[in-house]
Amino acid sequence: MKKFIANTEIDVNDEGYLTDFSQWNKDIGNELAKEQEIEMTDKHWEVIDYIHDKYKNEEPLSIRGIKKSGVINIKEFYALFPAGPLKKATLIAGIPKPKSCI
Repeated sequence: MKKFIANTEIDVNDEGYLTDFSQWNKDIGNELAKEQEIEMTDKHWEVIDYIHDKYKNEEPLSIRGIKKSGVINIKEFYALFPAGPLKKATLIAGIPKPKSCI
């Protein structure tokens, strides 16, 4: 499915996740965040960078992994990305929804 965001056409699945990571950039991430009613801060981008590193190294993502990352504590993670933090963070990061998310 095609979606037009940040003056760019991107490919997304039926849940809104990018299907081609190479189409992602920070402007698209910002627009995806706005759709989730999230105003990105430096701390948000720090989490997104961590998620990108995990994705590029083909390491699975989980709430437990975020907790152990040293980047952010769980309470903060839920505050930054309310109502489904891992789902929202990975959507904004432009990567597939983790298998650990329902």
